[in-house]
Amino acid sequence: MKALVFNGPDRAAWQEARDPGIQEPTDAIVRVEATTICGTDLHILAGDVPDVPPGTVLGHEAVGRVVEVGSAVRGVRPGDRVLVSCISACGHCRYCREAAYGQCTGGGGWILGHLVDGTQAEFVRVPFAEMSLHSLPEAVPAKEAVLLSDIFPTGYEVGVLNGRVRPGDTVVVVGAGPVGLAAIATAQLFSPGRIVAVDLAPIRLEAAKQIGADAIATAAESEALVADLTGGLGADVVIEAVGQAASFELCARMVRPGGHLANVGVHGAPATLHLEDLWIRNLTLTTGLVDTFSTPTLLGMLTDRRLPAAGLVTHTFELGQMEAAYDVFSRAADTGALKVVLGEPQHDELTLRAAAAA
Repeated sequence: MKALVFNGPDRAAWQEARDPGIQEPTDAIVRVEATTICGTDLHILAGDVPDVPPGTVLGHEAVGRVVEVGSAVRGVRPGDRVLVSCISACGHCRYCREAAYGQCTGGGGWILGHLVDGTQAEFVRVPFAEMSLHSLPEAVPAKEAVLLSDIFPTGYEVGVLNGRVRPGDTVVVVGAGPVGLAAIATAQLFSPGRIVAVDLAPIRLEAAKQIGADAIATAAESEALVADLTGGLGADVVIEAVGQAASFELCARMVRPGGHLANVGVHGAPATLHLEDLWIRNLTLTTGLVDTFSTPTLLGMLTDRRLPAAGLVTHTFELGQMEAAYDVFSRAADTGALKVVLGEPQHDELTLRAAAAA
């Protein structure tokens, strides 16, 4: 098969790779219908995730169709259309029993495109298929469903739920990339008083407005705006969705005493925690890797057209255009890319040929 193979920092190529096969009775093999690129993939390419070995197929998000299952798999079968979760779950360890699948100690957690070959390929082996695949209705577009592999559960669980968003809250989301936009979309489920989006890129701030932000600001404007909106108190909830020291420290300055700071961003370098200022402010700081326990709920909302996923997809490519897609996604400030989706060619028209007369 062809796959996007990580060959070391700043080196990856769409190249021939070994076809995946069943290795454990709990495995499934999925033919990839659609996949996408995550900011975490860029962190891997930059060398920020050193435990990814060269030779690994990247990617942890996909929609596809099951082509083979192991002997212990009962919940899915060949031919089923499925959503591949970014988190694999053994289903038996302490953390899985608590629905904290991201911390699975039984061989799961974030392993796709990290510790085992991932989804940016024509086929992918999915470990623990019973727990890690979700049945997907045929009517749900692949380019929307693939956003539920990672970004929507991440924004919702690690941002909105960890941040304890409540009705009437002032919520600030720093970083209006795909995960930040997903946090803005799902924060609205809790009727906050206002949502403020902060970013450097005008196109992302405009996307935040379209997805539901009540106010937008650049980083330089954000502290004064939040102070003005809250009478100097600060935001009830601040969600960090960038993964840089400067953005984390900005979030810490904008949250009110007794408020919540939910860190979602993937940090590749240390950030300063100013405890000399924060110790007295009764803050709750949370970090987290997504668990994907919310995926069935979000999938139901998407199926019922109650989740604005389509608006986050700005570019589509065929699988063979993987390197071009990475180039577009990595230069988001220039290209305006939010989420790029790769997959099979899309056919807008279906031509039926009548059988020749006997």
